[in-house]
Order: sequence, then structure tokens, then C-alpha cells
Amino acid sequence: MSSAPTASRPALYEATRRSLQSEPKELSPVWLYDERGSDLYEEVSRLPAYYLPRREAEILRTRSASVAEHTKARTLVELGSGSATNTRFLLDALDSAGTLERFVPLDVSERMLRTGAQRIEAAYPSVSVDPIVGDFERDLGELPGEGPRLIAFLGSTLGNLYPEQRAELLSTLARELGENDALLMGIDLVKDVARLRAAYNDDAGVTEAFVRNALVAVNRELDATFDQARFAYVPRWDTANEWMDIDLSALEAHSVAVGRLELELSFEKGERLRVEISSKFRRERFEPELDRARLRRESWWADPAGDFAVVLARRGNP
Repeated sequence: MSSAPTASRPALYEATRRSLQSEPKELSPVWLYDERGSDLYEEVSRLPAYYLPRREAEILRTRSASVAEHTKARTLVELGSGSATNTRFLLDALDSAGTLERFVPLDVSERMLRTGAQRIEAAYPSVSVDPIVGDFERDLGELPGEGPRLIAFLGSTLGNLYPEQRAELLSTLARELGENDALLMGIDLVKDVARLRAAYNDDAGVTEAFVRNALVAVNRELDATFDQARFAYVPRWDTANEWMDIDLSALEAHSVAVGRLELELSFEKGERLRVEISSKFRRERFEPELDRARLRRESWWADPAGDFAVVLARRGNP
């Protein structure tokens, strides 16, 4: 198993320093996905109200054969692969088409990668599986594999990036794509706000546990003193930006030390700590983002309910 470059951790620490000093204070979503966090996310993905993976699966179940036919990919690269559950539809289709030679999943959770890689190797013995531990925002480098390549970015993970981060990543991917390569993205669509709120605030508290685990990870790795009892879980819909804002709100004024970063943070009562955003998309706004990144939309598939979309794109004109 390949590891991320040695600069990854220092880069994450520096990014965390900047985000904790920003307004509002923030933590990188990377902190959500330690081993415990990855397990909790798998639980989240099975919750009845968390429709995203099921809607994406509906689309991939019916469209993966078309993706395989159009891309004829020899290498499938998946960014933020997790357990690679929905990726199986692509693997099945490409394997059946007889083109797939290599699968390269990239994720921050080494344990999740190892487990997923072992399952994929057992299920697809003719496919070489080469997992890479890394963060897709920092560790892309030159994407590996023989072309034609299919780069998959599923689960609406793209929505966890701010618009400027999204623009930078899409532009980077456009530069990395070869003439015969393709990019496949899963994106969550704007819908009824009540359904969105329910998807991020389940009655069993699994999503809250997942978000709060970021504080556990930061306390452990950065010698921080975040006290769970001093924060409330407050997911909310941001109408202006059309994203879910996943926050922890200070229940009282207090200070938090982050020893490894030599930071002392002061929180006022009611001040929020943003842990993640989850942008929701509209086709009429997303396609211009692709154009600006020099990507050309080839196909747009939505589920019958119009909840989710899977987009196939290629490198556009320079």
C-alpha cells in the first residue's frame, strides 16, 4: 500500500492552524475520517434519512454499463474512496467490458483502504488493486495508471469543498486528464430543506457522533483540549450559499488549547466551530463551473426523484 507524501501531515497541520484562526473558526473535514470516523460514516450512510448513497447507487446501477462503453477505461482511480461500495457498479461494468486492468483508490483512512482493497482484490482477481493513503486536495500529484483512465469522485464529496476550493480541484483534474481520460462525479442536488435537515440530524445521533469525532481526533493528534460538553451540535441550512453548515456551537465562553500548534483559542457563548459544509447543486450553476475549469460535460444522469446526479466529464478545450 502506498502512503501519502511525508509533507501531507505538516500541510494538514498548517491548514488546521489557519482554519482555526479564521472567521468562523473551522476544522478541515479530513479530521472526520480517522478510523472511528470512517466506521461512523459507514453507519451514517445506512440511515433511512441519509438518501445520498442510495440515490447515487440507483444511477450507477443503471448507467455504469454506459460509462464503461464510453470510457473503455483501463485504470479506475477513485478519490476519497472509503469502502468503495458504490464503486462496485463501475468495477462490475468495466470488468464485464474487458477493459479494466487497475483500480487505484485514494483515501485518508489507511484501515478503510486496506479493508476495501482486500475485498476488491478477492472479488476481481484479474484487476491490480493499488491503494494510496492520501488527501485528494493535497496528494494528487500525477494521477497514476495507464489510459484511458476513469477518475471517480463519488458520494457528493465535491460538495464538502468551498466554491474556490472546488474550482481549484476541478481545474487540477482537468489538467491531469489525458485526451482519452474521463471524470465521473456524484453530486447532491438542491431539494426540500426539511429533507436536507433530516439527512444531517438523525434521531439516533449517529451523524452527531460522526461530527463530534473530529474533536476526538484533533485532541488526540494535536494535543488539543476541546471539551464535548461545551459544544452543541447545530447543523443548519445556509440559504444564500445553498449548503448545509455542519457546526458545533459553544454553550459557554471558554478557551481551548491546541498544544501541537501552540494555539490558544477563545470561544464566546454561541460562537460556532464549523466542521463541514455540504453544498447542494443545480445543473444550471454546476455546468458553468465545469466550463471555467476547462472540463466538458459529456453526460448528466439524475435519479427519478431528482435528488442526486452523476456527471461524466472530459477535458475541454484549452
